[in-house]
Formats: sequence, C-alpha cells, structure tokens
Amino acid sequence: MHPLLQKLPLPDADVWYAPGFFSQPESERYYSQLQEQVAWKQEKIKMFGKETLLPRLTAWYGDKAYSYSGLKNEPQPWLPVLLQLKEQVEQATNYSYNSVLLNLYPHGQSGMGWHSDDEPELGPQPTIASVSFGAPRRFGFKPRHSKAQPNLYFTLEDGSLLLMQGATQRNWQHSITKTARPTGSRINLTFRNILS
Repeated sequence: MHPLLQKLPLPDADVWYAPGFFSQPESERYYSQLQEQVAWKQEKIKMFGKETLLPRLTAWYGDKAYSYSGLKNEPQPWLPVLLQLKEQVEQATNYSYNSVLLNLYPHGQSGMGWHSDDEPELGPQPTIASVSFGAPRRFGFKPRHSKAQPNLYFTLEDGSLLLMQGATQRNWQHSITKTARPTGSRINLTFRNILS
C-alpha cells in the first residue's frame, strides 16, 4: 500500500484515502487531457418509471462491458492517459484493474445519490480505486444496515486517491453531495475489475 494512503475510521469497511496523491501540476495536466480526449456523453436512466438525463457526463473505457442503473456500457479502447493513470493507481494499491468509469461533474448541482457499487460482475468484495481532478467535492458514507452508526463526510481533494475494498460496498453506501455554492467542474475516475 502506498505510504500516502491512510485508513479511514469506518467500521466493517476497508477504505483508504490520500488527499495529495498527485501533485498540483500533474492534476492540472491530467484534468486538461481527460476533458479534451475522453468521449464524454450524457446518458438517460429510468427512475420511478421516467426517463431522465444523468446530471453528469460519463464514459466507460477498458476491457469489459458493465451495467448499472439499467445502462449497458460497452467499453471504449484505453487511451494513453488512462493507461498511465491506471499504472500509477495499480502500483499504489497493489491491485489490477481492467476497466474505468469516468464522471464529469460540471458544477455543484451535479452530484451522485446514495448507492453501493455492488453489481454482480464486480464480485462479492470489489476493490475500487477512485481518482479526482478539479474542484473539491464533499463525499459521504452512510451505513446500509445500522441506524446507530453515523454518516461520515469528508472532502475529495484535487489530485486525491480513494480506495474502497473488502466489505465496504456490502455495508456502506456513498454519495457526492450537491451544493448551491459556486464550484468548478470535477473529473472522477473509478478503476474497477469486472469479473464476467
């Protein structure tokens, strides 16, 4: 495990966080390259029987297809910048990834509701490495089974690395909180290993 990664005090979970994993110049360079080179799209999902546009732009790259929220994502071939990031993340986490989901949040009103990354193709104890570039955003964990356990919130910084593994997805949900405060855009990459 990379020395910058520190374990978070989350019971029944295995979560590590490194706020300054990438330097400021690296973060700015990666943000620009990703914004320009990734084939971003705005997907429609079905919620409560209605089709609605996702409040963020997404892209899926890698070796395997992936389905979530009723969306079937066919992989696009790896870009050099994504392979570069994948290699750095794999070295830091001692884990291999075969796919990456990218999200572009254009402003503070685009967020992500409470969810767990627990799709069957991720396996029973998925390892997910999340990298953030751009505006810092508030990130939360909420227990799935215990009302007594409080939610945990912290800020995902520009150039940070978050690692979720073990029983984390089974016992906790996570979210990106919306904010009315003016905030810049943020790009997030979640590296995963699709089993099937």
